[in-house]
Amino acid sequence: MYQGFYNLTSGMLTQSRNLNVISNNMANVQTAGYKRDKMVSTTFQEEMLYRTGKRYKEDAQPLATTSKIRAADRTYVNYEQGGFDMTDGILDFAMADRGFFCIDTPAGVRYTRNGSFHVDNEGYLALNGVGRVQGTDGQPIRIDNENFTVDSVGNISVAEVSGGGEEGETTTEVRQLGRLRVVDFEDYEQLHKEDYGVFSTGQEPQNVEQPAVMWKMLEKSNVDMMEEMVSMMSSQRALQSAAQVLKMYDQIMSKSATDVGRL
Repeated sequence: MYQGFYNLTSGMLTQSRNLNVISNNMANVQTAGYKRDKMVSTTFQEEMLYRTGKRYKEDAQPLATTSKIRAADRTYVNYEQGGFDMTDGILDFAMADRGFFCIDTPAGVRYTRNGSFHVDNEGYLALNGVGRVQGTDGQPIRIDNENFTVDSVGNISVAEVSGGGEEGETTTEVRQLGRLRVVDFEDYEQLHKEDYGVFSTGQEPQNVEQPAVMWKMLEKSNVDMMEEMVSMMSSQRALQSAAQVLKMYDQIMSKSATDVGRL
């Protein structure tokens, strides 16, 4: 009887945590570059079941093992690349291959696939709520002219035209504003997911020399809304079922302590 309380209560707690993960995925379905989380559970405290005689217990036969408690093991991140959305926004960037943009934050450099940038009050390219976008020189990129272009490796440049006086001669000079720093890692399992879709790690980042940067586009979240809805309904049903059976257990225990005890 008491083992049922362990099974049901631990199952309810696990399903509640799983619903939190699913809800977070669904809330970020429109977040650029978001990577889906998946929680996996495990069991512990395994015990062996034996069959013995009614009177003689010395010749026990092993039957199987059972686990009393179910618990959350860990949350895995699915790094599969999402689709692409053409936005025509001049501050939107995406990557068609592996790699992460580098963001300077007060806590150090963080890494993200979210290329939905903006220009802050001081004119630097930044990720909202996180920090400034880092260039290949390790410094933030300053955008002092919005008539820029971006090539496939992340070079941000401005074509400045001078001259055009009485003789009508003009000179075009290309000025480099910076180049987006794109890095990659050997082991994605060592990446730690933080808020705002950024990652931190103790690994040494490897610079990607020829990144596949796409301008005026964003990488979509890799969350499948239909799959998340199915997972949410399944988890809710499991939680409700465990709660109902736990209520029945409580009623049975109450009757055994009151009605049966008086007999």
